Amino acid sequence: MSIDTQKTDGSKTGAMLFVRETQAEIRKVSWPTRKETVQTTIAVVLMALVAGVFFFAVDSGLGYVVSHILGMNS
Repeated sequence: MSIDTQKTDGSKTGAMLFVRETQAEIRKVSWPTRKETVQTTIAVVLMALVAGVFFFAVDSGLGYVVSHILGMNS
């Protein structure tokens, strides 16, 4: 939508044009299938778990090293 074709006075015609154009764009969207959504969700959850375990291990390891360097062995 170009600036010349839209109404700038805030009338209902401008709002209705916006709604119609928005609906037309939504119809063009390629929505994922249920299978794609489930697969993507599982991949995201697994990657979050892997990242969590990785950062926990790194944090624990560095904490262990630093505590030994500073002489705070427990």
